[in-house]
Amino acid sequence: MPELPEVETVRRGLAPVMEGARIVRVECRRPDLRKPFPVRFVERLEGATVTALSRRAKYLLADLSTGEVLIAHLGMSGSFRIRAEGEGEGVPGVFHHGRDRAAAHDHVVFHLEGDHLPGGATVTYNDPRRFGVMDLAARAALAEHPALAGLGLEPLGNELDGARLAALFRDRATPLKSALLDQHAIAGLGNIYVCEALWRARLDPRAPAGSTVTATGRPTTALDDLAGAIRAVLLEAIEAGGSSLRDHRRTNGELGYFQHSFAVYDREGDPCPRPTCDGVIERIVQSGRSTFFCPRCQTVKSRIGRPRR
Repeated sequence: MPELPEVETVRRGLAPVMEGARIVRVECRRPDLRKPFPVRFVERLEGATVTALSRRAKYLLADLSTGEVLIAHLGMSGSFRIRAEGEGEGVPGVFHHGRDRAAAHDHVVFHLEGDHLPGGATVTYNDPRRFGVMDLAARAALAEHPALAGLGLEPLGNELDGARLAALFRDRATPLKSALLDQHAIAGLGNIYVCEALWRARLDPRAPAGSTVTATGRPTTALDDLAGAIRAVLLEAIEAGGSSLRDHRRTNGELGYFQHSFAVYDREGDPCPRPTCDGVIERIVQSGRSTFFCPRCQTVKSRIGRPRR
């Protein structure tokens, strides 16, 4: 499933075309994806202008001039592609892979017009597995939408620091990795980037989350490091266009590059890339998901109980 950097990469690819564009026609070629499309889906979209395109966790949010918001989730295999009048679909690159262009997998097509789109453009949603979701909700009630209600803080926002992590983890016996994947605590983090951030912060994914917090509720230096590692790894992944595992594609058809920077994810049996470490990357299963880590440099027994100075 695409994680936050992949969804942010898609948002950045769509924004120059969709923001300020008027949706003149919508082709909705089936009644549902993972869930049915909302009532009068096409009618509520046609004629509306996209005033802004944003992201909340792993959801794309398109604000409309009607006061509603189009909510989209890519699911396992969903992707968008853009075609401007007179241009091809995407820009082939070194990592370009041909998309599945079968009409049966092109489920929604948005026909757009705008001053910045001479001749118009189309944005097509393709989803072979149909695990994606599209919905419409009033902007005023967006926070109450079932998909968004209860989501935790954004890991790229100013709220994420050691003190906030300490407040989230205090007294929790849940393994640290599982606590980071809890979308009610931190929204948008997924398996890949949690593994990478924990390695950067030298934290054991199996350690109880509460063990990173002092008895008085203060963060240890390890939590300060973890907050910085989360932000750094996400920003680097976004800059690289995300990671190209399984079905993820950018809107121009290219694969992301960040998978070439993985330190531990999917590196089972490889030497730990930390220059001062002679460990070997291991894979374990936590809550049904693969965890990759270095058992030598991610033991952190000497760090976990130290309060920051």
